[in-house]
Amino acid sequence: MSTFGARLRTAMDTYGPLCVGLDPHPQILTDWGLPVSAAGVRRFSEICVDAFAGQVAVVKPQSAFFEEYGSDGIAALEATLAAFRVAGTLTILDVKRGDIGSTMAGYARAYLRDDAPLAADAITVSPYLGFGSLGPALELAATTGRGLFVLALTSNPEGASVQHARIGGESVAAAMVSGAAAANAGAGENGILGSVGLVVGATVGSAPRDLGIDLAAANAPILAPGFGAQGAGLEEAREVFGAALPNVLAASSREILAAGPQVASLREAARRTLH
Repeated sequence: MSTFGARLRTAMDTYGPLCVGLDPHPQILTDWGLPVSAAGVRRFSEICVDAFAGQVAVVKPQSAFFEEYGSDGIAALEATLAAFRVAGTLTILDVKRGDIGSTMAGYARAYLRDDAPLAADAITVSPYLGFGSLGPALELAATTGRGLFVLALTSNPEGASVQHARIGGESVAAAMVSGAAAANAGAGENGILGSVGLVVGATVGSAPRDLGIDLAAANAPILAPGFGAQGAGLEEAREVFGAALPNVLAASSREILAAGPQVASLREAARRTLH
């Protein structure tokens, strides 16, 4: 069974290190001439499948913008994940789940089990009940060849008050990176990119250095929001990621989606994002 990290490395080498965020928020639907409804979200998703399947390394549906329409929105998300799966395009479902015990195990089964209706190649998770709380998701992802992206250093202003806080001299963010590094140690010994990734904002500047974090040593894929409309480019990426830059998956949503709804325009916007 191929690991998520190995599949991601192949996809990045083939298509480039771009993750297109699929965020059908109401303004995008309106701009695309679609109804702000579950039907609009479904049509948005169909266009995105046509535009990006087999064209980019990864897509990242934001679950919240589907969930807000109830069961019909969830059905649209299920169809979207299935369509990209058939096309062979990797998916990261942005759900940021985090809980403990049997509840975390339930979330893991919802997204990481082979026969789950909402199965994705990877999901985002929140470790702020303690990295150990992610255990059920870590275990199931390893069993099914899927991945996790752990929130580590986010770019929202509120994040620093928690993530930069120090306990016994180590920052909370550094502890999360250490947890991912431990989970990825076996893959590193085999020369494979790990499957437990990190979410690190491309606009956090010198924070990794200031906090004494060695991102490269984690052998982790790094999902990096902040490219495109949020202002980050190659210079900013070099400052934030340093030697870990080859493992960075640049996430962009608004700048690319603004080119829609024409399929050709969306593809061209994706192509331009990293050039």
